[in-house]
Amino acid sequence: MGNELFAQSPYGPLEPNEKKVLLEQDTEAPFSGKYHAHFAQGIYCCRNCGAPLYFSDDKFRSGCGWPAFDDEIPGAVKRLPDADGMRTEIRCAKCHGHLGHVFRGERLTSKNTRHCVNSLSLVFEGQQDGRLQRAFFAGGCFWGVEELLQRQPGVLAAISGYSGGTLEYPDYQQVCSGTTGHLETVGVVFDPQKTAYEKLCRFFLEIHDPTQKDRQGPDVGSQYASALFVMDQKQKQTASDLLRILREKGYDIQTRILPFQRFWMAESGHQDYYRKTGKQPYCHSWQKKF
Repeated sequence: MGNELFAQSPYGPLEPNEKKVLLEQDTEAPFSGKYHAHFAQGIYCCRNCGAPLYFSDDKFRSGCGWPAFDDEIPGAVKRLPDADGMRTEIRCAKCHGHLGHVFRGERLTSKNTRHCVNSLSLVFEGQQDGRLQRAFFAGGCFWGVEELLQRQPGVLAAISGYSGGTLEYPDYQQVCSGTTGHLETVGVVFDPQKTAYEKLCRFFLEIHDPTQKDRQGPDVGSQYASALFVMDQKQKQTASDLLRILREKGYDIQTRILPFQRFWMAESGHQDYYRKTGKQPYCHSWQKKF
């Protein structure tokens, strides 16, 4: 079970009712949890160890009485056969704390998946004042951007996905058609005590060519455009300042600053692509610009 980890929560000691859920696989009463009807922008983390588990983008109204998500941060959730021999239990992959159960086949969303999670297993981190924060970068093929960003100190997760378009639940083929308006985008979860949004932006602008329009190296198409999807005015100002510096240095910047609206996680085959294949990023390379 890894009980030694249960004393290391960034949120303080577990309350008795939280212990019953996280340690003893208990279930809170339906409609009793503080997150079952909660839909603010941010990240849902493990109450026990603080690991990021779910993006608010993937939370939906299921009517079941518990928080429902149709996707998880890749690698964050572990599935196990339930003791009842019928259901599939879900636990935090880092500390093995009990989260709830996962169900398929209900057709409640296009992903046909429902993570039924106890509120007591979660802590919500909002964008403005959360312990963890998010940032979204589009710079060509998301495989390379994801791989290079997740190597950076202070980055807890880097996830390939799609942002900026109008189609709900887009898939890779639809995005590649260039008709959905989505860009291949990487969502990053980072610890602001260990790194800064500005530092991540600078790195992002140095691992791809922000002077290319609707392409990046060998990849051509509107889905490969360079963009910074900003979460708030502070991120917008930081991004604007960095692009201004590059323009003053003579770069013909094509990178756009766009308001963040929704992030759709890409299919599992696109997550951690280079780590799965053992290949190295071929369409991104570092070049000092600042």
